[in-house]
Amino acid sequence: MKGRVLIVAGSDSGGGAGIQADIKAVSALGAYAATAIAALTAQNTLGVHGVLAIDPAFVALQMKVVLEDIGADAVKIGMLANAAVIDAVATEYEAQGGNVPLVVDPVMIAKSGHYLLEPDAVLTLRKRLLPLAGIVTPNLPEAEALTDVPIRDLDGMRQAAALLLSFGPKAVLLKGGHLESDRLYDLLLTEDGETVFEGSRVHTPHTHGTGCTLASAIAAGLAQGLSTHDAVARARAYVETAILTAPGLGHGHGPLNHLHTVREFP
Repeated sequence: MKGRVLIVAGSDSGGGAGIQADIKAVSALGAYAATAIAALTAQNTLGVHGVLAIDPAFVALQMKVVLEDIGADAVKIGMLANAAVIDAVATEYEAQGGNVPLVVDPVMIAKSGHYLLEPDAVLTLRKRLLPLAGIVTPNLPEAEALTDVPIRDLDGMRQAAALLLSFGPKAVLLKGGHLESDRLYDLLLTEDGETVFEGSRVHTPHTHGTGCTLASAIAAGLAQGLSTHDAVARARAYVETAILTAPGLGHGHGPLNHLHTVREFP
């Protein structure tokens, strides 16, 4: 086991996304996962049926005690629900020195369409967390909400990613899964230039938690000393196989096969 990742995110009772997916992904890639739970959701493959935000001070306390004892080689941020929690998480990260890579997945809307971030918290996320991030990993709707830039193609992705980079993160991975084409693009933009990862769309309903899983897989790679480019490349390959080998559970957007890296035991 190499690399310690502190995950600050919401819980998914269905196990396909959120903290549960994060722990599986980090563990499947050989790193150690610790958590600070920022929200509870009553959720399954059909949708989100309820959200309960955790007191911001208690979210910060979870972070504090883990970082002071176990420590972390990367911190991954997922669903934070509201502005008060975002501010508490940013403050605690800064208080601990902010000297480990921070992966920010700006979770706003569940696969089912349920809003997971209060609308008035988007600006707080942009101002408080993006300047601290080593990499931010929005999908297209999240990028549009953060930038007010409409995205319809790769050129639109480039424009939005450049604006996101101007908000302060060291890197932006803009995920193109919402483009209406069978050829998909993920755009990685840093101060040194861009990389376009290209692939074919997998036609399957079993994609619940792909964003959470990808961001946590990236965090595991950074915690293990990979470069941002190599962490992203390995994470994308891991998620692709997890989608292709999904177990087919539930009656809606089913979960991935997070543990495809784990050998079978007799």
